[in-house]
Amino acid sequence: MYRDYFKRFLDFIISLAILIIIWPILVLTGLGLHFANKGAGAFFLQERPGRHAKIFKVIKFKTMTDERDSFGNLLSDEQRLTKIGRFIRSTSIDELPQLINVIKGDMALIGPRPLLPQYLPLYSREQARRHEVRPGITGWAQVNGRNAISWTKKFELDVWYVEHCSLLLDAKTAFLTIKKVFAREDINSNASTTMEPFTGNN
Repeated sequence: MYRDYFKRFLDFIISLAILIIIWPILVLTGLGLHFANKGAGAFFLQERPGRHAKIFKVIKFKTMTDERDSFGNLLSDEQRLTKIGRFIRSTSIDELPQLINVIKGDMALIGPRPLLPQYLPLYSREQARRHEVRPGITGWAQVNGRNAISWTKKFELDVWYVEHCSLLLDAKTAFLTIKKVFAREDINSNASTTMEPFTGNN
């Protein structure tokens, strides 16, 4: 009952209230990124699979420039990540525009993080169960390791959330998310600025 009905209503009300409160932060962040990204824009849209693997466009703050090498290839994430972008990512401010996705019904406040569409064929049947619910701005895997844990462990935590979704679990996840944001924990994996790509074997 909670997962299929009340959760969506609660997500909509809470997201709308948060947006009304934090809109000045969003405006200031957008202006800062516009200049830091050298005119490349403050936002970007990216296709992600949602509930039942239906594709939607997630909205995020753009924390990296579009700088390329002499051959026209994008520079590494580390080279393109700006100082303000690093701060915004470490404080998870880059995720705030996704509140619009929550209001639209593409996402939930709490749920498995939406990943890249090219990963869909790589999931096992059990891992694909993460798409039984709407993806979230934060989730059980994020408060239990985020980018510092393996893909296998992350998917295990996602499926566990699907099976145990409840108001109490969502409240606990929200509390732990706020705690980790202030502590700036588990932002990066051990090997790179962002999480290593999922290959089906990691």
